[in-house]
Amino acid sequence: MKIAVLGAGAWGTALAIAFSARHTVTLWARRAEVRSLLREERENRRLLPGHRFPDRLLVGDDIGKAAADADLLLIATPLSGLRPTVCRLRDAGLAKPLIWACKGLEAETAKLPHQIIAEELGSQAPCGALSGPSFAEEVARGLPAAVTLAANDTDFGHRTARALHSAHFRIYANDDLPGVEVGGGVKNIMAIATGICDGLGLGLNARAALITRGLAEIARFGVALGGHPQTFMGLAGMGDLILTCTGDLSRNRRVGLALAEGKTLPQILHDLGHVAEGVSTTREVARLAAQMGIDMPITSAVDAILYRDEPAALAVEMLLRRDPKIEAS
Repeated sequence: MKIAVLGAGAWGTALAIAFSARHTVTLWARRAEVRSLLREERENRRLLPGHRFPDRLLVGDDIGKAAADADLLLIATPLSGLRPTVCRLRDAGLAKPLIWACKGLEAETAKLPHQIIAEELGSQAPCGALSGPSFAEEVARGLPAAVTLAANDTDFGHRTARALHSAHFRIYANDDLPGVEVGGGVKNIMAIATGICDGLGLGLNARAALITRGLAEIARFGVALGGHPQTFMGLAGMGDLILTCTGDLSRNRRVGLALAEGKTLPQILHDLGHVAEGVSTTREVARLAAQMGIDMPITSAVDAILYRDEPAALAVEMLLRRDPKIEAS
């Protein structure tokens, strides 16, 4: 199979490396200077240093040529780049079967990725979301990982999952596109919250409670948006949540740790040097949850810290003061 990976961040680069073991992959970056460096150095030294490109991994200069030659498109931009990339492909007559690896809700519209695709390409376009517990660094190293590919077409999803599946990068097909997208997006909010919890030194008991209650929040929100409850017990739900909340490679967890130190959001994002999707996703999820009457106290607390300058310690204290409920609620 010929695959065009559109987006050369750490995750796009890692996926390109992983899939080039069995397929011919062309990696495309938006900026010309980045493409030149990738081609010259044969690695992504800024975002994924130390991982040499396999011989079968090509670096493309022209997005049109890369897409035209491909059997499958994989969009690995930040979520903010999904709609512009899809529109560019559509306008050039290059809309093909595609999957995406970006997570979150679109700023201002609160749209999930599959809704963006449907708006721009139509609801019948074969497409899917790749999501699950996977750090780019470990995938690039060839360490074992398992993720989910949720598609709007069952045959396309199963066929693509089989084609991309390997011994070290296992891919399980799924038909719950909104559930998988919600799990992958909202877990980043919970990772920020867990980073705050750990940064404040609240202990492992508090971390376990926060992750567990965070999963309940994710499931409430996901089911309200059309997801299946069982999805949130799987790789794209519980699996991704545990990894992102506890793994030191998690960007969103690092945001939370820095917030607990009292650093400002602009300073944190500057120091991070990468996109942390949970920051923008928090605002959209909090707003949509309020509109739909969905109780999401952890999300609301993170939103207050990020966008209303509420001190992290005070937000945590307010969470702890909430009246207890029946656990299943």
